[in-house]
Amino acid sequence: MQREDLLATAAGLVGAALVFAVMFWVVDAREVLAAASRADPVLLAAVAGVILLWNASWGLALWNVLRALDIRIPVHTALLVNAAGAFANHVTPFGQAGGEPVTAWLLSQTAGADYEVSLASITSLDAINVVPSLAFATVGSLYYVTTETDGELGVLPLAVIAAAVVLPVVAALVWRYRTTIRGRVGGTVASVVHRVVGAIPRVSLPDADDLAARISGFTDAVGRVAVSRERLAAAVGCSALGWALQAFALWVTFLALDSFVPLYVPFFVLPLGKIGSLLPTPGGLGATEAINVTLLTLLTAVSAPTIAAVVTIHSVGGYLLTTTVGAAATSALGVRA
Repeated sequence: MQREDLLATAAGLVGAALVFAVMFWVVDAREVLAAASRADPVLLAAVAGVILLWNASWGLALWNVLRALDIRIPVHTALLVNAAGAFANHVTPFGQAGGEPVTAWLLSQTAGADYEVSLASITSLDAINVVPSLAFATVGSLYYVTTETDGELGVLPLAVIAAAVVLPVVAALVWRYRTTIRGRVGGTVASVVHRVVGAIPRVSLPDADDLAARISGFTDAVGRVAVSRERLAAAVGCSALGWALQAFALWVTFLALDSFVPLYVPFFVLPLGKIGSLLPTPGGLGATEAINVTLLTLLTAVSAPTIAAVVTIHSVGGYLLTTTVGAAATSALGVRA
């Protein structure tokens, strides 16, 4: 990593630490520690295992996306690339947005694919992961609005339901007019990127026409994933399984701390918590947990310190686990940044 990248990551981690400090101050850190100390170690080990299965499921989703693009790599290599991608997301600011270009580079080095095709595969996986998360959040919202007559979430469930209606329509329109959009926007984007990045010292870019061609190659690759129905369905299924395992792990974490929440709650909360990854902390650390704690406090009768302990164990523990595994995967791939 460059010095500037290290400074940005360090600043993000400091920001995440400040968010956690405020959260623990609000809910009383001593009570959070007391709740965490009562956790059942056997169930916590089960949570770790489920988290690893969740990441393996998303690795299988990536493998299916790569097959749709005729990138032939073994399943275990796709699992390693996905794990290494999690590591990249966790050590770069802005979560997914920061780590995906790095993951695409790792994939291009590992599979020998063009960078724009590799980036298209990672971007396609991100888009695919939105589908089951939005579906789970919508089902949870529908259940909430039909069973809670005096809920405390206000218009949030209705906003989720509206998004579930609007986003597919927008996606369908973009796909329907993709050629026109690419023709009008592609050249402009290439020109802007070329002018902005080209002004940075010691950074060289291809000429504007070549850059536009690469953008066209990226969009073509995304289109190839979209029309490969069998692989697309398999990828969505693996993604949904990953989300289900992630939610189940949170539910088991509550059990580990001798608490119980309805099973639908994690399926509703976790996708909404991912909004925190938009903030400039590595992997959305801190922001995601704050959102999850807030929603779980409003949705359940579990005490706030216990919820904070559960979310910290599930999220921060999962963050550390997947980061460690991802670092090992990066080393196993034999790629050095």
